[in-house]
Amino acid sequence: MHNKIMIVEDDPVIEKTIKQFLQARDYIVVLAAHLTAVDRDFKYNQPDLVIMDLILPYYSGFHWLELIRKNSQVPVIFLTSAGDDPNLITAMNLGADDFLGKPIDLSVLLAKVQGVMRRVYKYQVAQTQIQRGNYLLDISDHQIRYEQKLINLTPIETKLLSLLFEHPNELITRHEMINRLWESDDYIDQNALSVAINRLRRKIAPIGLAEKLVTIKGSGYRLFLEEIHG
Repeated sequence: MHNKIMIVEDDPVIEKTIKQFLQARDYIVVLAAHLTAVDRDFKYNQPDLVIMDLILPYYSGFHWLELIRKNSQVPVIFLTSAGDDPNLITAMNLGADDFLGKPIDLSVLLAKVQGVMRRVYKYQVAQTQIQRGNYLLDISDHQIRYEQKLINLTPIETKLLSLLFEHPNELITRHEMINRLWESDDYIDQNALSVAINRLRRKIAPIGLAEKLVTIKGSGYRLFLEEIHG
């Protein structure tokens, strides 16, 4: 069961409020005890999800996310303040899974936690691999292989690519993609999908897939694959 959440927050009031709210809903909640060594606390606690403030003392949330992503694809939800839009793009590029602005609406936070848990963990169990031509997408390991090349993906990148691989050469609408990624568009900034697509394009460029992923203006995206197998 995936229900252990680690909170990385400098404000003790926010930290306590989120902790009590989530514990009342049967989540196991641990706190980052050392804001100078969040990566160490992460390794020690082994959480299933991290809720982390973007602005922290000593080092920013960007710093800790980069360290976490070196060895783990555990989902990370960022807490942000007003005016953080440019930072959100950076966070998405580094591999953040979602974000929530302050002041925090606890019901929205819960919806995001539940949504991230579902899409990251339940989907891994449902399907493991999809092959298209010489491309092999390994969903459980968050990797794509092409000949001798292996590229590691984030959970969001894996979800995006799996949807495109399931429907090669077909138009996938933005609405369909948002529902696959976040299971709802109720709380999603529309720019989040564009950021995720751009990040995916950069990631898959070395194996020749970026040029095959085409934007259909005003509609969505299409992945053109000439050779379809499996």
